[in-house]
Amino acid sequence: MTATGDRTNQSLFDRACEVIPGGVNSPVRAFGAVGGTPYFVDRAEGAHVWDVENTRYIDMVQSYGAVILGHGHPVVVDAVSTAAADGTSYGAPTEREVLLAEEVCARVPSVERLRMVSSGTEATMSAMRVARGFTGRRKVVKFAGNYHGHSDALLVSGGTAMATLGIPGSAGVTEHAVADTVVAPYNVVPELDEDVACVMVEPVAANMGLIGPAPGFLEGLRDACDEVGALLVFDEVITGFRVGRSGAEGLFGVRPDLTCFGKVIGGGLPVGAYGGRAEVMDTVAPVGPVYQAGTLSGNPLATAAGLATLAMLTDDFYSQLAGRVACFAAGMNEAFERSGLGWQVPTVATLSGIFPGVELPVDYAAATACDEQGYARFFHGMLRRGVALAPGAYEVMFCGLAHTDALLDRVIEATAESAAEVVSG
Repeated sequence: MTATGDRTNQSLFDRACEVIPGGVNSPVRAFGAVGGTPYFVDRAEGAHVWDVENTRYIDMVQSYGAVILGHGHPVVVDAVSTAAADGTSYGAPTEREVLLAEEVCARVPSVERLRMVSSGTEATMSAMRVARGFTGRRKVVKFAGNYHGHSDALLVSGGTAMATLGIPGSAGVTEHAVADTVVAPYNVVPELDEDVACVMVEPVAANMGLIGPAPGFLEGLRDACDEVGALLVFDEVITGFRVGRSGAEGLFGVRPDLTCFGKVIGGGLPVGAYGGRAEVMDTVAPVGPVYQAGTLSGNPLATAAGLATLAMLTDDFYSQLAGRVACFAAGMNEAFERSGLGWQVPTVATLSGIFPGVELPVDYAAATACDEQGYARFFHGMLRRGVALAPGAYEVMFCGLAHTDALLDRVIEATAESAAEVVSG
């Protein structure tokens, strides 16, 4: 679709601001951290998106990780089209819900039961409720800079767009709502007591830039939870089926009690899920006393897309993608070094990021001591060269099947040129 005089990025943003708060439906999209007018996507294919002005970008956002096979992959499109022809929502069980739950349970050793929901936020808030219901305890421990969605009790010190907006929490979240939430520094095993229901953690922090777990951190959390009878909850909304066939659990060999999923398991459609040990999950209604429900949970289009996507995510796929990401990150690191900018490109398996600073952080405090203004200039330099990054310094890059070596070489070339611009001012 070609842009017309009244269909430009600016005109659409102006119209959006009249009817949508801030003109966007998720804060970081407004470009507040980088300045300028957001591009409005018109269509996408593979590794590319086109805006309404018909400008094409190499897309390193890929719906913030929800898309791993590339935009509009024919296998996924065919699965969704076939499912849609039979109806888009039933409010009743379907076979594909069973198949998707079976697939997740087969891939992730700790997951014996799985409940589908409609978003990552629903998954984490439900897992927290289950942990409290199972243990009969009230406290939840989370880590500064880990983002677990926008539910009240978990929003405090949530990293990602909150860091971009420069706010530690949110108006509308009362003191009572977070009274039982304990925030600890990432990569430090906290002292727990017998009031703690669960410890919730991103096993790979991907909402304050990309920060991997320090040696012994996840193992220490497992031991600390076991010592006091608390549950360990992995938030794998980003890492689940992104970093490996069994997610971060398989990558690091640490088994949680509950795991939250999203993004990849929906093949690009709205989805979430949480699961874990049978005895814990059997506290969920209608079997147990912990209530959770959702009209669109297990949506037939999302389950069709998820099953089609997971079928393609083999061990060979992850091995090849991890190798490609490693080469890409090395090329970007070299480009930053040659330019004199000296920024860092961390990697964990198939994930990579950009840290606008010279020393990789290990926690949220260090992550926020970055050059956000420099990133804003770099972001627009990349955009002018046809590369779309996330419009904020605390997100990560999502390479996938559609990002060929040739395309990633173009991203590296654009990195060198944009970094040189930042250095020259």
